Order: sequence, then structure tokens, then C-alpha cells
Amino acid sequence: MTSTPAQPTRARRVLFVHQNFPGQFKRIAAHLARDPAYDVLAIGKEGCPGLPDVRTLTYKLHRVQAKETHHYARPFESGILHGQACLRVLLALKEKGFVPDVIIAHPGWGDTMFVREAFPDARLVHFSEFYYHTDHADVGFDPEFPSTIDDRARVRAKNALQLLNLEACDVAVAPTHWQKSLHPKPYQDKIALIHEGIDTAYLCPNPAASFTLPNGKVLRPGDPVLTYVSRNLEPYRGFHTFMRALPAILADNPGCDIVLAGGDGVSYGARPAGGKNWRETMLAEVAIDASRVHFLDRIPYARYRDLLQVSAAHVYLTYPFVLSWSMLEAMACGCLLIGSDTAPVTEVIRDGENGLLVDFFDTQAIAATVSRALREGARFAPLRARAVESIKAGYAVEEGIAGYRRLIDAAAL
Repeated sequence: MTSTPAQPTRARRVLFVHQNFPGQFKRIAAHLARDPAYDVLAIGKEGCPGLPDVRTLTYKLHRVQAKETHHYARPFESGILHGQACLRVLLALKEKGFVPDVIIAHPGWGDTMFVREAFPDARLVHFSEFYYHTDHADVGFDPEFPSTIDDRARVRAKNALQLLNLEACDVAVAPTHWQKSLHPKPYQDKIALIHEGIDTAYLCPNPAASFTLPNGKVLRPGDPVLTYVSRNLEPYRGFHTFMRALPAILADNPGCDIVLAGGDGVSYGARPAGGKNWRETMLAEVAIDASRVHFLDRIPYARYRDLLQVSAAHVYLTYPFVLSWSMLEAMACGCLLIGSDTAPVTEVIRDGENGLLVDFFDTQAIAATVSRALREGARFAPLRARAVESIKAGYAVEEGIAGYRRLIDAAAL
């Protein structure tokens, strides 16, 4: 009696969709691309970085939202335009025979608004990064920039797209408990808690690290170096508060160097009045010693890691908003993290155990805490060690990959 030979298993097809691919999907997409059990494709907006091992198709908007559109509705119109452009790519894929088993997407710009029209049976996993609120989150948090009725109405209308995204997906992913908690209660059970993870093999303490400043000075671990990093230097990440703390920090620590890395654009919020950027605005307000305060703009990732590895203290301030990778990366590199006492920072930092918490608005307390950190480095060594362990235990990239793998492999059940 002869047996029928087993049929080869088809590779599971996974499609990533992210306007700025790879974005939060960098690790999981690269991981799956190396596994022959998966057939991986990606869609991004024209100009997205892409990944070397992942074939990435791009879309281009045929127009932007109209100026005549009511400003409350412009984000929704923009979402429709992004969804329409992405749908064209999805339909072209379908015509060529690529039907994904799983679609993993960041839907915040509307890219997946019409994905069900192309692939109604695919398992749709949405990255639900943030659900907007008119209070108890970023809007109205900073009294220096009070929210108006117009702001609150605009923010409430902005959630129309978020609700469509929650309704359309099979499962959603939020990276922190607090970010998950912002979403409406009827959808809470639909949201898995998975942080994409930090590469703790690459981002780790290095006693032999060095960082050369533009003026030629070389910084090394043990030097009195204060660091601050943000994609853009802006109030959402506490740049204005940090700058106002600098005069006291410089006066109390005459031998320290302060290094800021970040661009002059705006990721969140608005530009300052008068056409300047926030760096120019704050330098006009605050007098500092330019020979000791170094603005570096955005820097290559390897150089960024070197900077964190020589840092004696790292300040991370944020409105109650999306948690930055930079805070977790700084902790992984062994920085003494001085963070704002705001969500979701407090989800990671335990004051006096693996970092220090300060009031976001209290420049005197920030300056005093930084000075203690710079003067008493040996005392805070256990906090630095526990910061590293905190990231390894709760935010390692291996855990992030495993979490996404569970969602992807559930499509086969």
C-alpha cells in the first residue's frame, strides 16, 4: 500500500502597510523576511525608507486635502486620499495573484481604510498608537499653550478615522498600557499589548565608548555629560522646559557638557509664532554658554548609540502622549534616566529604583535632579543597572517579535 506524499506547505503571506515603512515594524518585518515560511511584502508612501530584504511597493497621492475643506474634516479627507492611493496598490497586487493571509498596518494616516475592498478575508492587525482625547492626555496639558474650544472640537472629529480603524481590524496592538487605555472601552478586548521592542544586544552599556563633539572634544563614560534627544526639539517633548533648566544646570556644574540631538521641525503640536523654530525661540529666551551646550541636529544611529553610552544623565520629558523609543533606548544603554512624571513614562520608570521622576514643569527640580545625578554618579550606578535590566525584561525586541508572531500565526487557526 502506497501513501500519498505530503503536499508542501505554502509560505504564509504577510503584507505590511505603513506610510513610513518600516516604522514600528522594522524588527518583525526583517525577522519574517529571513524565514522561508513567510512571503513578505510591504506598502509605503513614496519616499519611505523601506528595508533591504523586504520588497516594498509605494503609493503616491494624486492630490492633498483641499484648502476649502473644513479644518475639522481635513485629517479625514487626507485619510481617504491615502486609503484610495493604497487601495490602488492593493488591487494591483491582487491582480498579480498576491493575496495576503495577514496584513499588519499602521492605519493612522488612512492607508488601510479600504483594505477590506481588496482583501476581505485577510487577518487585519492594526497598530493602534494613540486615541485622541480632549482632556487627561496631551491636549490642554501645558498651560503655556491652552486648548481652545476649536482645538477640542477638531481633536474630537479627528477620532473618526481611529474609530473606523478599530472597527475594521481583527485585532489591534498598543505598545503601552496607558496608550491602550485611551481607546474606547468597547474595543479594549480587541487590543493586544505588544511593544515592538528594543535591540538590547546593540543598545547596551559600553565602558569603552566615546563620542566626539563638533569642536573636537571627546566624551567618554564617566565624564559629566548630560544628554537630551528628540526627533524634533519641541514642547511636546519638553524642550522648552529643559532649556529653561539649563542656566541653573550650567551654573551648578561648571565642568559638564550638555548635548542635544534633534531636528528643528515639528512632529507634534505647532511651530512657534514668528516663523522661527523652537530652538531659535528658546535660545532667544534663555542665555546659555554655547561652548558647553552642543546642538547636533539628527545624527546617524550608531553615533546616537555612542552618545547614549557616554551619557552621565539623560533627560526625557514628554506630554502625556506616545512613548518615545529614545527613552527606552537610553535606559538600555545604561543611562541614568531623568523622566517626567507623566504617562506613559511612569509605566516604565519607578522613581528611585530604575530612574528618577521630575515634574514636567518644574525647572528648578529638573536642574537640582540633574545636578545630583552629575555629582553623585557612583550613588546612582544601581539605578543605571536596573534600567538596563528593566528594558531586557520588559521591552526586549525578542519579546516584541514573539508577540507579533503569535498574532500572525493565529491566522492559520
